[in-house]
Amino acid sequence: MKVSQVIEQLHRLANPEKVAFKKAKYNIVTTNALGIYMKDLNLLAKEIGNDKPLALALFDTGLYDAQILCSKILKPKDVTPALMEQWLPTFENWEICDSFSMGLFSKTSFAQSKIVEWSRREREFEIRAAFATLASYTMADKKAANEIYESFYSLIIKAATDDRIYVKKAVNWALRSIGKRNSDLRKSAIATAIKISEIDHAAAKWIAKDALNELQSEKLKPLDYPRSIYRL
Repeated sequence: MKVSQVIEQLHRLANPEKVAFKKAKYNIVTTNALGIYMKDLNLLAKEIGNDKPLALALFDTGLYDAQILCSKILKPKDVTPALMEQWLPTFENWEICDSFSMGLFSKTSFAQSKIVEWSRREREFEIRAAFATLASYTMADKKAANEIYESFYSLIIKAATDDRIYVKKAVNWALRSIGKRNSDLRKSAIATAIKISEIDHAAAKWIAKDALNELQSEKLKPLDYPRSIYRL
């Protein structure tokens, strides 16, 4: 399918009222957006299938909905560090940030290094990408050892004092996701949350409280991805 054909289909699906609705209800601020429902983009992506040249061309159009579609028709193995760095600064809201972080970045062989690198950035959605990628990576790599995830606790603790809403939510998300990977990581994630709770900062208090509410709940049933003995 040609880029022009896809763009034509996207314009047929356009719903300007959806742009305003998403901004008002979900704080999804976009430029050059058509307001297409995610379910329609998913259906279109299924129709197209994986198509690297088309995906890259769609992102380069600068059309928001086309960029979201790119994240759905590109295979993670076709993502390069150069592409990740090219795209990352363009993310202007949590929706597109998470779409790429969860759908692509967390499934690449560069996930671990980019999590570390991006956690040191300044822009809100670049840092969010680090922790959204980490949150998704806990499910994307089912063979990684516990030590891999425990190595990220220092990044989580450091970022816990970031007041920006989409950073602190992603930090919280990453911590909870690690804790849900298996029962050993649940223990170490709880210990990390308690450590964060002792930081005299509102964002840290919120992150810790919310994480502990879930991780200490009797209703939580951790998965059982590769485990190692957790030692205090």
